[in-house]
Amino acid sequence: MNKVELLAPAGNLEKLKWAMAYGADAVYFGTEFGSLRSFAGNFSLDDAATGIDLLHKKGKKAYVTFNIYPFSEEYSRLGEIAGSVDDMGADAFIVADIGVMAELKKLGLNADLHISTQANTTSYQSVLAYKQLGAKRVNLARELSFERIEDIQRHVKGRIETEVFIHGAVCFSYSGRCAISDYLTGFAANRGECKHPCRWKYSLVEEKRPGEYMPVFEDERGLYFFNNKDLALFPFAKPLADAGVSSFKIEGRMKAIHYIASVVSFYRQIIDGRDFTVEEGFDLLGRVPNRGYSYGFMKGGITGEDYSTGQSLSQAESIFVGNVLAEKIDGKSVVEVRNKILAGQQLELLKPDGTLSKIKMPDPLTTKGGKQEEVVNNSRFILIDEDLPEYAILRSLTKSSTG
Repeated sequence: MNKVELLAPAGNLEKLKWAMAYGADAVYFGTEFGSLRSFAGNFSLDDAATGIDLLHKKGKKAYVTFNIYPFSEEYSRLGEIAGSVDDMGADAFIVADIGVMAELKKLGLNADLHISTQANTTSYQSVLAYKQLGAKRVNLARELSFERIEDIQRHVKGRIETEVFIHGAVCFSYSGRCAISDYLTGFAANRGECKHPCRWKYSLVEEKRPGEYMPVFEDERGLYFFNNKDLALFPFAKPLADAGVSSFKIEGRMKAIHYIASVVSFYRQIIDGRDFTVEEGFDLLGRVPNRGYSYGFMKGGITGEDYSTGQSLSQAESIFVGNVLAEKIDGKSVVEVRNKILAGQQLELLKPDGTLSKIKMPDPLTTKGGKQEEVVNNSRFILIDEDLPEYAILRSLTKSSTG
């Protein structure tokens, strides 16, 4: 596979560390203002400085999101924050609004400019126009087929970098171009406040029959009109890289560390040359919460199979129960319990290098406070005789996943 960057999300400093540990080449995150994920936690300026320093010490890059569409009076605040983060050594700013791009260029900052998926770039003409305006990279719209991406690459390859979302949740409309959240909840999608009403359950009511819900669904669960399945484009990874795409981006600044570790690890292995069958890939990706998986527009268009109309809640075939800490006690690994671990329980172990194996818990469990048959919640720790690496994940399989 041609060299391609793996770009991972981080909603906070802890998630940034996990993304690094599991093989991300770069991490993107937002600050307290200017990001399209207002509810992701986001980074204080102190956390941003710490995160950028951690990334750079490992030879990795830090991209900061300023991809809202600001009002006129907000530009000065955004510019001040961008200046502060630029002084910390941020490698790039991710922007969507042409006004933001112009104002940041005026400030003479050192960070590169990357164009966000929110700009909905669907043509090579737009990509090259952004290059003329000073962009180093453009994230192509998620509404493009592989053939269209390949055509764009033929015109821009070697002239400007491109980036493609390889995995994660998608919007039912063009990314961010949706007013439903604003209309129903008062929280605007293009201000980073989307409440995802496209995931809610709806029924159909005819104008002259108020209160009469029409039978547009097959059973009592209802119908989720707009509930897109998540993207999982791993079968397209090599063709996209060979076409000249520079970066594979993973969606998920609001996702948990189990998601970040598992998905980053999976795509790290693919970029490094491991071949997974389609069945193996979906089996491993099924370990983390998802709404079902789809190739989206990559295959040429959207059909009914790309929507999870029968349910809205994310499903997972494993439960994240613990992770290994850096400290050792009497040569034993220390596991932070995140859910519930039982004495003698058979668990799956995922290491930061991507190694997947089975591990049996001691019986009884050894804790800092003595021997127990089960340990619950993240205020408790257990000790394991094996020498396990920091950030290794322990999870219990809930279905017939084979690993």
